[in-house]
Amino acid sequence: MKRAMLIINPSSGKEKAMNYEEEAVNILQENHVDVTVKYTEKEGDAVRFAKAACENHFNTLVAMGGDGTINEAINGLASQSERPNFGFIPLGTVNDFARALGIPMQPKKALKVLAQQHTKPVDIGHINDQYFMNVLAVGAIAEAVYDVTPEQKSKFGPLAYLIEGGRALKDKTPFDLKVTYDGKQWNGEAYIMLIALTNSVGGIQSFAQHAEVNDGYFHVFILREFSLPKVFKIIPDLFTGHLQDNAQVEYFPASTLKVESDHELVVNIDGDEGVHLPFEAEVMHNELHIFVPKE
Repeated sequence: MKRAMLIINPSSGKEKAMNYEEEAVNILQENHVDVTVKYTEKEGDAVRFAKAACENHFNTLVAMGGDGTINEAINGLASQSERPNFGFIPLGTVNDFARALGIPMQPKKALKVLAQQHTKPVDIGHINDQYFMNVLAVGAIAEAVYDVTPEQKSKFGPLAYLIEGGRALKDKTPFDLKVTYDGKQWNGEAYIMLIALTNSVGGIQSFAQHAEVNDGYFHVFILREFSLPKVFKIIPDLFTGHLQDNAQVEYFPASTLKVESDHELVVNIDGDEGVHLPFEAEVMHNELHIFVPKE
């Protein structure tokens, strides 16, 4: 008597999410006797629906929407005593989490992954009182994300974030940073701090090439120096997966983090404005079982 819940954000995918509802329901009905469909109308709806799926013993939860919808669903699932297997159909601009898991960017192909019924244990992150699936960012690039317009996203895709980030860095000065991690400490000045759970950040799948979705670690990158000539040396490393080897970048893996600064800084959580520093974060190892393509 397996039961499934499908959460749909009707405004996702340029309001095309509803086009895939019937096919999603049909696929879920192949392995479930009952499929309940929920539609989000406002912020927090997907969190509430996901919690209800746990409390009512659903076997499967599927979210259809952009990164915000997926993030909300994960926040509803995390740390519940009983969690359904989780699947999602990516309809956002960047879809880093899907890229890292090998889930196709085309909705119809992503739906076929659900039919395979193959799951994989996956890490998520916990920061203060919320959860995230992909990345934390502090500094100019983190702030620049808020300035990216829908028109830029449509025209440039993931590169829009890199373009705005480069503009923001041009006028920035470094900030002090104190990072305590796994019994160690790093102190210094930084322009950017990125904490990645997966290999894909901002649509660049080679960003943390050695990162796995269930390796139990954050992959921390701190840009210590910045000048335009040096940026041109970073870009090749960024796209070839060797960013951690760049002389301007401090890199270390960590399962727990505490990040502090004397500056007024706000951390960007999976692309959205988050909490003020200081913050604490930890990896929740193999927290969710997620539908992924068979290898």
